[in-house]
Amino acid sequence: MPVKVMIPTPLRVYAGKRDSAQFSVTTVGEALGSLTKEFAELRKHLFTEDGKLRSFVNVYVNDEDIRYLAKENTPTKDGDVVSIVPSIAGGASSTGTLVDPELRRACAASNSGNAD
Repeated sequence: MPVKVMIPTPLRVYAGKRDSAQFSVTTVGEALGSLTKEFAELRKHLFTEDGKLRSFVNVYVNDEDIRYLAKENTPTKDGDVVSIVPSIAGGASSTGTLVDPELRRACAASNSGNAD
């Protein structure tokens, strides 16, 4: 049973609308690398141009935050679940509409019961 990588709702548009992908890997970094190799559009949303995980992207292995483990070198084993949780910030403009279209989609999905 490979490692399962959960793709959050706002990023599924860049991953063929899939909610997860599975890979035979030994670290979180390998899992994220495999994910962005399979879905190239995800790379710019998860990593900076110099290959660092973006500061607003939180990653967990079985509910453990990798920032408190070995970060991208955190080991994985078959059956582990890697969850990507992008921080979402923003709010309403003076007209009361959401500013970011991606945030708007995430909120719509959440309201329809399809949120992560």
